[in-house]
Amino acid sequence: MPEDFNLVDFILHVDDHLAELLKQYGTAFYWILFAIVFVETGVVVMPFLPGDSLLFAAGALAVQAGLSVPLIMVMLFIAAVLGDTVNYHIGKFIGPAAFSGKYRFLKQAHLVKTQKFFEKHGGKAIVYARFVPIVRTFAPFVAGVGTMSYGRFLWFNVFGAFVWVVAFVGAGALFGNLPFIKDNFSKVILAIIVVSVLPIFFEWWKAKREAKQEAEIAAKAAADEAAADEAAKQDAAGAPSKE
Repeated sequence: MPEDFNLVDFILHVDDHLAELLKQYGTAFYWILFAIVFVETGVVVMPFLPGDSLLFAAGALAVQAGLSVPLIMVMLFIAAVLGDTVNYHIGKFIGPAAFSGKYRFLKQAHLVKTQKFFEKHGGKAIVYARFVPIVRTFAPFVAGVGTMSYGRFLWFNVFGAFVWVVAFVGAGALFGNLPFIKDNFSKVILAIIVVSVLPIFFEWWKAKREAKQEAEIAAKAAADEAAADEAAKQDAAGAPSKE
């Protein structure tokens, strides 16, 4: 990776960078796309790599450059399935120790958020996670750490990868070369990223609100209990003594 590589610039101008990669590497471009998707989904320490925006841009570039859209879909589908599979088995290998904090490369906050995501959605979280950055990378890992069997995981993995790849590559192929989209491609990519991370902010806001409500309920219960104790003491003090 070049020393002057800028991840933010790569994501926001992913169309330009992909076009440059295609020009530089030719048909090996297919394998570069494969590698990026595989690493983003298969290596638990790489959740920051582009996903949704990359697929959209790849679909748009495929039409523009005369590449095979079906071939790109097939290769990225395989990459997504294999990536999640590797990630699942890494989680299975590490086991519950992943939540112990001893592995510095695993961000506990991301693991906990993903675990809560699983508790809420069950096996369908594997499918939903495909469309949520960061969670997409940690979901198969947490599934491996937990009790989900590989057979059940594989079904959700394959279905989720198919929907994710076809949806975004297809959208890029259909709409990516429209004049308005081409002229505002960076803004479109930014919009895709914002929409993708909205579920994360919604879950964070919801969790914060629920925590606040629970704190208020606990405080009220404590205040009621204290008032009841005080009333009981006053009643006891005012009651006539038995001789």
